[in-house]
Amino acid sequence: MAHSRGVPVLVDGAQSAPHMRADVQDLDCDFYVFSGHKVYGPTGIGVLYGKAALLDAMPPYQGGGDMITSVTFEKTIYNSLPYKFEAGTSNIAGVIGMGAAIDYLDRIGMEKISAYEDELLAYATGAVSRIPGLKIIGTARHKATVLSFTLKGIHPHDLGTILDREGVAVRAGHHCTMPVMQHFHVPATARASFAAYNTMAEVDALFAALAKAREVFA
Repeated sequence: MAHSRGVPVLVDGAQSAPHMRADVQDLDCDFYVFSGHKVYGPTGIGVLYGKAALLDAMPPYQGGGDMITSVTFEKTIYNSLPYKFEAGTSNIAGVIGMGAAIDYLDRIGMEKISAYEDELLAYATGAVSRIPGLKIIGTARHKATVLSFTLKGIHPHDLGTILDREGVAVRAGHHCTMPVMQHFHVPATARASFAAYNTMAEVDALFAALAKAREVFA
């Protein structure tokens, strides 16, 4: 719909990059971005893909270093892509670290990662569904491995504190979706996120910690 009206499309792939392959040609997106730490790499580094025609038409946002081919008093000629947007000294250590992280994921195989994470999510969903008073928020058929929920009688922030003491890390709050939370009158949720490095035993630990929380607030 956006393309039919001449509007460029940027896809934020930060949440999907560690879970599935992205084919930018198949998506036909104009830009695609994700951050390095989402694929188990360093912070402060990421990927920006853009169609060459659009990047060629865009001016650089910083100057210095190899982003310049020629400078005279009459005119400035910018370097070719991608150097045009890489002013100054690059984040060399970050690039190397992120490259190693991507190689790591490739060695495992994104298809294997996706299949295993689906198993984790199914197992966790079944486990927590047996807890009285627990309501799962978000039940899309093909959602990523996140499990957002509320537990009756316990504020998510209190729940997060108790789970932390039991050695289980969850996030509690609005999860960057405050408008939709306000729309549905949900003050906050707790969210467990699973990845390729998690285990079924850790799901069991979450289940036990939630049972402990119910005991505390009984």
